[in-house]
Amino acid sequence: MFHRILTLPDDSAFVLGPRATGKSTWIRQVLPNAIAYDLLDTSLALKLAREPAVLGHELASAKKGAWVVIDEVQKVPAVLDEVHRLIETHGLKFLLSGSSARKLKRGGANLLAGRALRQEFFPLVSAEVGGAPALDRVPYGMLPRVFSLDRPVPYLKAYCETYITEEVQAEALTRNIGGFARFLEIAARQNGAVTNTANISRDAQVARQTVQGFFDVLVDTLIGFWLPAWKLKRATKLVVHPKFYFFDAGVARALTGRLAYPPTPEELGVSFETYLLHELRAYLSYSGKGYAPSYFRTHDGVEVDVVLETRAGFLGLELKSSREWRSEFNKGFLRLKEELKPLRCIGVYAGARRAIFNGIEVLPYAEFLEKLWANKLLH
Repeated sequence: MFHRILTLPDDSAFVLGPRATGKSTWIRQVLPNAIAYDLLDTSLALKLAREPAVLGHELASAKKGAWVVIDEVQKVPAVLDEVHRLIETHGLKFLLSGSSARKLKRGGANLLAGRALRQEFFPLVSAEVGGAPALDRVPYGMLPRVFSLDRPVPYLKAYCETYITEEVQAEALTRNIGGFARFLEIAARQNGAVTNTANISRDAQVARQTVQGFFDVLVDTLIGFWLPAWKLKRATKLVVHPKFYFFDAGVARALTGRLAYPPTPEELGVSFETYLLHELRAYLSYSGKGYAPSYFRTHDGVEVDVVLETRAGFLGLELKSSREWRSEFNKGFLRLKEELKPLRCIGVYAGARRAIFNGIEVLPYAEFLEKLWANKLLH
């Protein structure tokens, strides 16, 4: 059992995160005595889909302020009208968990008109497991089950196969399962790269508009996210297309079909970026800071992996899986310093010692993560 950083909200909330990140386990930890409805139970889901008012009848005698858990709420979006009524008339508090926001967003579901906040739930982070994983474990990701296995490859393969079947096909999120499966492998191989939908469309043998729809499915089912390009106010030649990342380095590797092979240096670099972005996104969400990460890249290929605007100024991060920091890694920082002030630059790498290179602060990734979760980096 892992002690998760996320704390129970004071009031009703949606808790949304990919499958197998530990939402249900966390809910049982923080609300062991709550009235619970698990909509993975098909008979229960069908009953509530036919007559959502059943929920109101069953909760009529619940005390004001009592917690009610509805797990996998996206299975029966119609139940949210009844949830809304019970919050208003009975003063109940609901924890509504789910692994997909697609049906909630696109099906006209009642999102409770601001009466329930939205909280993201992530795979494990370093602060929950006693420190950063070793570099050779980074490409397997941070899903709780994976983290506890000596041989995570079979589980990751099964996870990805099940995801296509259960989360996409069973939810009827796309009718073209064959095309979606081809797209997934190609998108995973381009994880962390500037997204070119035309090339993906050609390789996956599906229309360009379909590719964009497939990316929407990945975002809505919480298994991927866009990292937008930083846009300067003045005119300058910058890459403006976003990058796409999968939520977990291990899942991304599994989808490429290359889990059986040692990662190449390039693959390790992408896994390292994906992992550290996961930690950063989780920290920004759990801490409530709300800063939006982006990346900086010029048309001549000079890049900074992450740019954040914070209350204290701008922060640039360069993420390298190399065990040695080289001066060429600072090119993006030097270019960005011409554009943004004040700018703090931090290089994060797989080496063992902190260093200063031409005024650039360089930290081992374990130390960077320790400082991040101790609230010593972002203010």
